[in-house]
Amino acid sequence: MPGHCLGSVPSGSVFLYSLLPALSIDGIIHASLVEGSFTTARFRDFIEGLLDRMQPFPALCSVIIMDNARIHKDPSIQQLIEER
Repeated sequence: MPGHCLGSVPSGSVFLYSLLPALSIDGIIHASLVEGSFTTARFRDFIEGLLDRMQPFPALCSVIIMDNARIHKDPSIQQLIEER
């Protein structure tokens, strides 16, 4: 699940940022920071960037594990991963 960070400015406006990291046993291999929340389209962009840093299975950095968040269930996400 992405982390959220709230910031405020003197006028009282509040900004919401979401951070989504991809972790490996060696640390963070890819991350994305967006204003607002992650949508399916933003998550797809994140996965495309992540896949550029991954290896074909069974090499290191070749497995993606996701929970059951709604944005993870879009069929285009699975298709994008399997096509690589």
